[in-house]
Amino acid sequence: WPLSSDDWDTQMLFFVQQGYRVIGIDRRGHGRSSQVPDGHDMDHYAADAAAVAEHLDLRNAVHIGHSTGGGEVTRYVARHGKGRVAKAVLMSAVPPIMVKSPNNPDGLTVEVFDGFRKSLAANRAQFFREVASAPFYGFNRPGAKPLEGVIENWWRQGMMGAAKAHYDGIKAFSETDLTEDLKSIDVPTLVMQGDDDQIVPYKGAALLQVKLLKNATLKLYPGFPHGMLTTYSDTINQDLLAFIRG
Repeated sequence: WPLSSDDWDTQMLFFVQQGYRVIGIDRRGHGRSSQVPDGHDMDHYAADAAAVAEHLDLRNAVHIGHSTGGGEVTRYVARHGKGRVAKAVLMSAVPPIMVKSPNNPDGLTVEVFDGFRKSLAANRAQFFREVASAPFYGFNRPGAKPLEGVIENWWRQGMMGAAKAHYDGIKAFSETDLTEDLKSIDVPTLVMQGDDDQIVPYKGAALLQVKLLKNATLKLYPGFPHGMLTTYSDTINQDLLAFIRG
């Protein structure tokens, strides 16, 4: 959220050069996919991914998801992936659940996500610019050097999608409880997250994911931000390759 498969350019090119078939999906309402008015929730995201996997008859596939996409991968593997998925990767991913509740006392308050919705509805273009230029890549940290091309590319991807899809998607990524999905997954799963992730706090994400998954490996990266697949792609790509080959 709110990006497209373009955000994986570096990874897709790298793995194509390693001889792999690489498939990127723009979820509904995002990127080049249709701007449909409804279905902007994890159930539909996962069902859409399943439709692609079935259409292409994908077998022995490795499903990789970042942030909201990690929630999408979790639900897909749990509900639709039997017999098709070899491994999974959750990168800076939202599961098990982000919003604070009696069952998740360390989560973020709903007011945080209400603020996202308010900012998006008031001026989506400015909101997206502020996210990309500061917390997403850690460009707001002392000594950080903002990369203008990266910021503009994030903004471009976001503005390609539908405002309604992005607005509804906030509820999808923050309030969907994926605890039981994680518990049901038995394929080898790599959990990757930076400990300076300002979007998805790692203590409520990666550290819980590895406890709930049956066959998980944790890679925690000191100082890496939420968007580490872009700003630290060399490290991320090599670790992904080692996991896939292992």
